[in-house]
Amino acid sequence: MSILANKKIQMVDLKSQYEKIKTEIDAGIQDVISNTAFINGPAVKEFQTNLEKYLNVKHVIPCANGTDALQIAMMALDLKPGDEVITASFTYVATAEVIGLLGLTPVLVDVYSDTFDIDVEAIEKAITPKTKAIVPVHLFGQCANMEKIMALAKKYNLFVIEDVAQAIGADYTFSNGTTVKAGTIGTIGCTSFFPSKNLGCYGDGGAMYTNDDELAKKLKMISHHGQSVQYVHDVLGVNSRLDTIQAVVLNAKLKHLDEYAVARNTVANYYDKAFANHPKLKTPVRVKNSTHVFHQYTLQLINVDRTKLREQLQEKGIPAMIYYPIPLHEQKAFKSDRYKSGDFPVTETLCKCVLSLPMHTEMDAESLKYITETLIDLLK
Repeated sequence: MSILANKKIQMVDLKSQYEKIKTEIDAGIQDVISNTAFINGPAVKEFQTNLEKYLNVKHVIPCANGTDALQIAMMALDLKPGDEVITASFTYVATAEVIGLLGLTPVLVDVYSDTFDIDVEAIEKAITPKTKAIVPVHLFGQCANMEKIMALAKKYNLFVIEDVAQAIGADYTFSNGTTVKAGTIGTIGCTSFFPSKNLGCYGDGGAMYTNDDELAKKLKMISHHGQSVQYVHDVLGVNSRLDTIQAVVLNAKLKHLDEYAVARNTVANYYDKAFANHPKLKTPVRVKNSTHVFHQYTLQLINVDRTKLREQLQEKGIPAMIYYPIPLHEQKAFKSDRYKSGDFPVTETLCKCVLSLPMHTEMDAESLKYITETLIDLLK
């Protein structure tokens, strides 16, 4: 077990984070209960407005979770069965899952070995006359190459749906010096407020962003059973609403999102320095045109038995996670004649060598010292 007295190292420490904003959250939740405004209460609209201001985007449409956000986005763009949607094979299943659920064709491509982000050249090679959209995933906390992706979208007349579940708050700077928030660049941005996310609630939650007025109306309509007004259903929709209690939590946390990013970068900087030039570790690469909000701190192991190392870390009281152990193209749900093992060399290599260390806003120097020294010692 860990040598740290009276302290358990966690991948994410939501309890300590809660303790710092407990008064505001408790009062807000009690207010919701007292007023019984459980669905579409005032806090939902307040959060929507606050997030629009933070992101500098015209429209935020809250919904029940990040997976719903992706699905509703694709429904709003009128994508039809057989249409192809390009995304990365190295990502969480939800990104591609909704493509298949809607009868669309997920077209998977490789990622860059240093940044983990979707390979832009691979995107262009995968475009066919059936391609209708690209879903770049801003993996682990920094943006994909949105300038090149948007150029491709313009060239081939494609929609861009940003999966920003892991990078809310990151800034992207174009070559002309313009800086915008992750998720506000493409046609629609989609995010998750799962508890462990950088901006997480205490259950499920999600949102979509867009600067398109008509698209915003459609997103909202679809998320509310396709209603334009109550009991008038213009399109087939779904039931996907952000719970009022979760909006209270998100309102409280949004005020601290930038300081949370600073705290995460402090942790990442410590890790970077500790592992610099280690022959068995490759630290995350930070791209020049995007800030990094470090949803995860993910190392690449070099000639290391990952299973054994992870077990040894666990024995020492240090949790470590694998994001992600199996590429999407090798998952049974996405098996396709268009792919075979070896077609995605970077993704397949990453899935065998990545390891994510504890990363959250409450990490302290004592824990970081213990984690880094223990890991280095185990690699001798």
